[in-house]
Amino acid sequence: MAGLLFLAFAYFAVGQAAVNRNGAQTAADAAALAAAQETRDDLADLWKLDVLDPTKWQDIFEGNGGDNACWRADQLAALNDAGNVQCLPEGLLSYRVTVQANKSAGDSVIPETSTTKAHATATAVIDSLCTFEAPEPPSGEPSGEPPGEEPEAAALPTLTCEDGEKWELDPDDLTELPGPEDLFAVHLVTD
Repeated sequence: MAGLLFLAFAYFAVGQAAVNRNGAQTAADAAALAAAQETRDDLADLWKLDVLDPTKWQDIFEGNGGDNACWRADQLAALNDAGNVQCLPEGLLSYRVTVQANKSAGDSVIPETSTTKAHATATAVIDSLCTFEAPEPPSGEPSGEPPGEEPEAAALPTLTCEDGEKWELDPDDLTELPGPEDLFAVHLVTD
């Protein structure tokens, strides 16, 4: 009978450890996604600021200009009861985050569970969803506009996005622009 009771407690300890590990993985996933989404939003804002200069678009879609958003990983890990966050940008469009659960699996018949804390790692990436025809570079010739008059706004390239949507952008009416989720996808990848 004592042996069965010991086995029951041992299985319970293993179950507690599994729950703790799953909680740490959830925290790592949320932290990596939060950092990537923050960078995605930064890139989308940057694109909106430079929408009238399509020569800058490709750099933005490749991740240039986005800020390191590891601070968001720290926030989300804390919200999910994890700490000891290690956040590393992997290139311009990816974050790898490792966290440690704040709590151990608790006291049990297996002594190591009372002090061992679960660790987990997650990687989130940002993918550009849109393509466009790069504009021709200016020829350097005078525009032919009379001095003192504003030149006519150049046509903007059409954005063609993965969902098949085409964004015909009018430089004179930029009230409806694609949002961050239209321009970039954020998702977890397996290591």
